[in-house]
Formats: sequence, C-alpha cells, structure tokens
Amino acid sequence: MLSLRLPRLPDRKPKRLLNDKIVMNNILKGKIIKGIAGFYYVQSEEKGLFACKAKGLFRSLGIKPLPGDDCMFRITDEADLEGNVEEILPRKNQIIRPACANIDEAVIVVSASKPAIKYLLLDKILLFFDYHEIPVCICLNKTDEAANDIVNEIKNRYDRSGVKLLFTSACKGNGVNELKQHIKGKTVVLTGPSGTGKSSLINEMFPEASMETGEVSRIGRGKHTTRHTELFHIDKDTFAADTPGFTSLDIPDISPEDLKYYFKEFREYEGKCRFDMCTHLHEPDCAVKKALEQGSIPEERYKSYAVFFEELSNRKNN
Repeated sequence: MLSLRLPRLPDRKPKRLLNDKIVMNNILKGKIIKGIAGFYYVQSEEKGLFACKAKGLFRSLGIKPLPGDDCMFRITDEADLEGNVEEILPRKNQIIRPACANIDEAVIVVSASKPAIKYLLLDKILLFFDYHEIPVCICLNKTDEAANDIVNEIKNRYDRSGVKLLFTSACKGNGVNELKQHIKGKTVVLTGPSGTGKSSLINEMFPEASMETGEVSRIGRGKHTTRHTELFHIDKDTFAADTPGFTSLDIPDISPEDLKYYFKEFREYEGKCRFDMCTHLHEPDCAVKKALEQGSIPEERYKSYAVFFEELSNRKNN
C-alpha cells in the first residue's frame, strides 16, 4: 500500500522511550480527528490533542489530510500543544462524503419518527459503503417516539440483507450502551440524513463532546447542525465521527449488470435462473422474481434495486 509521506528528515534518531514506544526528536504518532481553517487536530495517545499545520509539500503532492488519518507529527510547542504533520501513514480506505479515512464501520442513523425514513436514500447509502467495502449497520434512533409498526417495518425490510440493526433513543439513553459496545475498538462514522440524532448519540456516548444539536423543521427535514466531519475519542482505540447530514447521494459508478451482487438478499438464488446473465427484471424463470412473489425477498428492497438498475443503465447509455 502506498505511503503518503514527506522525504525522510535527517535528524530522526531515537531520543527516548515512552510507554514502550520510540519518540524521535519530538515526533509522535497520532490520529487526525478534524481539520478546520488550515489546522489539523491530532490526537496523540501519549501527549493529548495537538493543533497542527500540514507541510506545503502535501498540497504539491495532491495529498489532503483527512479525519481518521494516522500520521506522524512533530511537536513544535509542547506548552501550547502545537505541531506539524510530517507524514500521512498508509490508508486502508477513504471516502470523500463524508470526508474520512481508515473507517472500520459505518453506522447509518435513521429516525423512527421525524424526519421520516427515506428508504431509497437509505438503500443508496448501503450501496455506497458496500461498494467501498466498508461494513455497515443501521441504527434506528428516536425509538421512544415510534410506533411498533415502524420498528417491525425496518426489521422485515433488512432482515435478509445481512445488515446489523441497532435500536436507540438518544433522548432516553436506551440502546446507547449497546451501540457503544458495538463500536468498541473501531473507528466508525455516524452518517445519514440530517435531524436523525447523530450528534445526540455522540453526546450520549461522549458527554465531553457537548455538540450542538438541532430540532427537525416544520416540514420534517432535519437542520444541519454538524458542519464538518469530526472524530471523537470515545474510548481506548475507539473513535466515532459525527458527519454533516445530507438529503441526497449519487449511486457509485457500478455496472448495471454487477448491481445484483450488492443486494445480499439475491445471493442464495445466484445460478438458479434460466439465464446466466439474468438481471432479475424482465427475464422468464427468474429465481429472484419467484422468491419475490413468495415473499422471501422484501418488495421494497427489490424496488430499490429496479430503480438503481434503471439509473445506472441511463448513465451507461449517456
């Protein structure tokens, strides 16, 4: 994997040992938790949080440090907790929306009351992270305000999708410990539409965050209270990123013929259709359509597949 680094510095010799880790001339390893106005805030396990500048060479190399990046940084002023980012360590993954790197899992937060769940958007988000090979779970928040049919609806819809479901109420604190335990030892992003309670869940798991939260507007849309991606150090080796909400998302650049492989509900029927290249839409003797008729595949998930297939086909033809 390619390392995003600056040229080696001539004075990087071991200076002293600290907690069995080598500190080289005030150079430490840390994780970037946010970037604002040209500063990158780096969390160091040994020394705490530093406000760092990134060397100009990063820009000339086309490298943009991201929240979640593991890096090496040099302390320039220990009293004022300031430093310079010297090296971006190899990334295992990265996404642009939300801007983040080294993600172990995405927690998609949706609301059991307001704003109402837009299932087509939720399925797009699932497709997006599956395309980037990032595990996901769905967190249904505001369950204290929900009727049982909403909870049962999301269970029935995603029961065969292979996606883990979590149920929380940030307002009442219900399910928050389960969520915190689920993300233990991971770097996760809380993502999804505005107003679903991502910031409130962060506040419950990490009260020191004291994040601004917003009410849902009169037309049922969430207010954008988070304006940038920021990681919070929830526990040892556990980071959770709160991300700006959104109301739309483009489908990844997938071949229409390959779309079926991103719907796990279809996998057990692979190879059982009459045609090897069956799209599961118009062909006769299609095992997927038969399973749909028998109720083994949720109708709404199949509708999302059909909408995405048409969109990808139009994109390909144009």
